[in-house]
Amino acid sequence: MSREQKRVQESVDTTDTARADTTGANTAEPATAGAAGPRPRRVTYAAVLAGIEGIALLAGGLWVLVRGIAGGADDRQQAVTLGITLVVLALLPLLAARGLLLCRRWSRGPAMITQLMALPVAYSLLQADSMAIPAGIALAVVAVAALVLLVNGETTRALGIKGPGRTE
Repeated sequence: MSREQKRVQESVDTTDTARADTTGANTAEPATAGAAGPRPRRVTYAAVLAGIEGIALLAGGLWVLVRGIAGGADDRQQAVTLGITLVVLALLPLLAARGLLLCRRWSRGPAMITQLMALPVAYSLLQADSMAIPAGIALAVVAVAALVLLVNGETTRALGIKGPGRTE
C-alpha cells in the first residue's frame, strides 16, 4: 500500500471513529448509551410527556382513592380498587420518564406501551358527549406526539437502540 493510500485509510478510520462516538454506538456501557454526549431534546421532550401522563394518572388515582375512602363515591369498594389501580399504573410512565432522562435503553419500551395504551382511552373520551372531549383531545395529542418522539431516529441512536440485524 502506498503512502497516499495509508493516509486516506487513516483518515477514513478517524472519521468512522468520530462518527461512532457521536452516535453513542461505541460507548463502554450499553445501558447508558447517551452518557457520552448531551441528551437530545427529543428524548427530553418524550420524557416530559411521559412524566406528565404519569403525574396525571397518579393525581387521578389519588383523587378517586380519597373519594372512595371518604365515602364520596357511590360504590366505595369500586372507587378504592380503581384508585389503587390508577396509582399503580402511574408507575409505568413515571419510571419510563426517569429512564428516558437518564438515556436508558430499556425505557423506550415502557414509554411506547404507555402511549399505545393511551390512544384507546383518548378515543373513548372523544366518543363521550360530555366535558371529557377536551381531555380526550389532549390525551390523543400527547400520546401521538410522544410516539413520534420515541420512534425518531435521533432518539433511538441516543438510547443505543439498534435496528433488527444491525451490529454496528
